[in-house]
Amino acid sequence: MTVYAVLPQHAGVDEAGRGPLVGSVFAAAVMLPADYDLPGLTDSKKLSEHRRDTLAVQIRAQALAWSVAAADVAEIARYNILHATLLAMRRAVTGLNRLPEKVWVDGNRTPPDLPMPAEAVVQGDGKIAAISAASILAKTARDAEMYALDAQYPQYGFARHKGYGTAAHLAALQQHGVLPQHRADFAPVRALLAQGRLFEKLD
Repeated sequence: MTVYAVLPQHAGVDEAGRGPLVGSVFAAAVMLPADYDLPGLTDSKKLSEHRRDTLAVQIRAQALAWSVAAADVAEIARYNILHATLLAMRRAVTGLNRLPEKVWVDGNRTPPDLPMPAEAVVQGDGKIAAISAASILAKTARDAEMYALDAQYPQYGFARHKGYGTAAHLAALQQHGVLPQHRADFAPVRALLAQGRLFEKLD
């Protein structure tokens, strides 16, 4: 999987949760030991939830440094989803307990104002072990938020669809209304808000 060598002075950065209609967008930064080899480590989207959870425990235990951060719904509304994602990434990098000499960021944009050089790597989660590890930590953190939201509002089914705009989620939105945790500037949510379909009014 890894095309780039594992360099312990470099960090990999990835995000989770740009597309869903609800909740925060998460990012993680990970620094791995030289020659790190964790069987099954790959892009989080290619892994089962159980496998992601297992690998996340191993990554947190074995990484030289790791950090998970988020930008919340208010920040997504204020800055838009792209800039909120970059904000979460910057927070993840600066939250590391040791700063890397360089960061590799999955995608085609790097966060502004980092205190070190950064390189965007398209499809980096399939090329760089540290980015793969970051993708797993970001995704498991994002899923944990969805499970917590599901416990609070089980009628929306967040544990199943993880906040994405599935038919079941859209039907729940129509029936129960928009929660404060929904992203008001995302089109399906914005349309319901224009109709005054708020959770407090409908339930």
